[in-house]
Amino acid sequence: MKTRSSARRHARPLKLTTMAISLACLTINCAGLAGSKVTPARSEEIAKLLPPKPAGFGSPIADRAVWEKLAAIPEAKKAIADAEQVAAKTIPEQPDALFLDFSKTGNRDRWQTVAFERRRRIEKLTLGEGFENQGRFIKPLELVIAELCREKTWVYPAHDKTLANFNGKAREMDLGAVFVAMELAEADYLLGDKLSARTRQLLRDNVRQRVLYPFREMAEGKAKEMGWMRSVNNWNAVCLGSITIAALALEEAPTDRAAYVAAAEHYIRSFLNGFTPDGYCSEGVGYWNYGFGHYIMLAEAVRRATNNKLDLMADPAAMQPALFCVRSEIINGLFPTIADCSPGSRPDPRMTAYVCRRFDLGLAACEGKALRGPGGGLAATMMTASFAEPLPIVRSPENNRASPLRTWFPDGGVLICRPADGAPAEFAAVLKGGHNAELHNHNDVGSFSVVLGDRMLICDPGGEVYTARTFSGQRYESKVLNSFGHPVPVVDGQLQQTGAAARGVVLQKQFSESEDSLKLDLRSAYPAKALRKLERTFVFRRGAAPALSVTDDVAFEAKGHFETALVTWGQWKRAGADAIVITDGGKAVRVEIATGGVPFEVRAETLDEDVRTPKKPVRLGIALKEPVAAGQVTLRIRPLP
Repeated sequence: MKTRSSARRHARPLKLTTMAISLACLTINCAGLAGSKVTPARSEEIAKLLPPKPAGFGSPIADRAVWEKLAAIPEAKKAIADAEQVAAKTIPEQPDALFLDFSKTGNRDRWQTVAFERRRRIEKLTLGEGFENQGRFIKPLELVIAELCREKTWVYPAHDKTLANFNGKAREMDLGAVFVAMELAEADYLLGDKLSARTRQLLRDNVRQRVLYPFREMAEGKAKEMGWMRSVNNWNAVCLGSITIAALALEEAPTDRAAYVAAAEHYIRSFLNGFTPDGYCSEGVGYWNYGFGHYIMLAEAVRRATNNKLDLMADPAAMQPALFCVRSEIINGLFPTIADCSPGSRPDPRMTAYVCRRFDLGLAACEGKALRGPGGGLAATMMTASFAEPLPIVRSPENNRASPLRTWFPDGGVLICRPADGAPAEFAAVLKGGHNAELHNHNDVGSFSVVLGDRMLICDPGGEVYTARTFSGQRYESKVLNSFGHPVPVVDGQLQQTGAAARGVVLQKQFSESEDSLKLDLRSAYPAKALRKLERTFVFRRGAAPALSVTDDVAFEAKGHFETALVTWGQWKRAGADAIVITDGGKAVRVEIATGGVPFEVRAETLDEDVRTPKKPVRLGIALKEPVAAGQVTLRIRPLP
């Protein structure tokens, strides 16, 4: 487990040097990325930069010097053992009834559990053969490829609600289809003629017909674009990255490969626009791994293919989103669980190491063997395992806003407060304004989390297990997605409303070494007609007596009911008339409640939703017993020994 000293290495000011624009950055700037469509001229320019033959990540199996060097790392032995285990098992069946399960029940996991196991075999068997080179994993791999190519569609059931792909009436590319295409293309590149000619032709035909050709028709205006092509969320980067990597590894003609690179270069602008200018990722760190991780893979594939002439990481719009992985740490390897982020998520260490090295951050995350080891699929594994030379550094202006004490995302409306070095307690907090139309949104304006040591004692509950309800008109029926499941007020019986107009307006902020304060106007988040004022003030105090105070000032046109809340995965108990103690994993905080003399009650309710945490979160509603015309409720939270 990471100590506070190592966490400080992640949180200290970023050592970003003065601007020294590289050739790659100049190339990107002259590409005209903001154009309205992909131009044939741009494809022709890129074709001149590409090598005669296609290539994926890493080196083909025939280059034994490279593979024997990789085989020396400890992960190689495990990869061979994994391949042996997979080869000995029968491929799990994926009947039509399993695909149709989602349409009938809304359950995503039953099909995905089987499908993911089938797809993971590509990585495991290819790596096993690459390391060993004895041919014993080729037949099991060819059987998997044949099974995948027999599937009616590679699209997830949850993304094929009309069953158009299942019934052969559409050829769409979703997160699942593009992943299979990328993995098969990478396996074909690595193993080459060790695979039979029949298997290679089957593989290539399916990748092209299911994914590459339909996408190219859309990019060239010959077919209607899919929504993700101009989307600002993770789909854009995942699909563009996977498709481009597959094309670079599979398509023989440089002109064909260039068409995919040019399209990715054009459409990826939408993904970068999904981040606020300060780099805040409203989808959470788990989706940063998925979305920006694929942006990194896309950038690295294109950089290698063009011999450093085109570098998407040198795009100025990519810098702040890239740094989210190091700026968003709270302490001790804990990260915010805002929106649909799964609690416990943290940035992929390989992608973090890549960012650190590309931007020359000089952090602990840049060190060690973080760039290698299986995980995330065959292409991701080979990308991070095959750095044979120092990565080119992207230079950027000095970042004067960074501090070891805090990270402030002014555009995202999120403040992370950390203790000073040598503080008596590892006490930290995450404070959220933002709005209620964010990516993977929860209705959570004004929410907060409190961390002590290695425990998040007051929490944002994170996302639920995805079902058909999650991404439907019934989304906010979930008590962990609507505002009831967050430590925010209930105003006159009303929960927060959804939409960009429901936001935390910053009224005041002040940061110092001893104290950070943030004052938000939350009125717009609530549809309560009589609400005249609702201001939430956070004050985070460092020093000998660390504490977080959360003060709500509320006023109504007439008298109204008011309730605030805490959410926790821990245990709780009353500690006298005006206090609560919350404990978890040997850590404890005391919450002192001040209501200006108005009587209150504490109502505990387990949020009985399907979540991915071992324990379901508990909401502690702190409700005034009588309506008020105006009132103030303060929660003072401090660590206990």
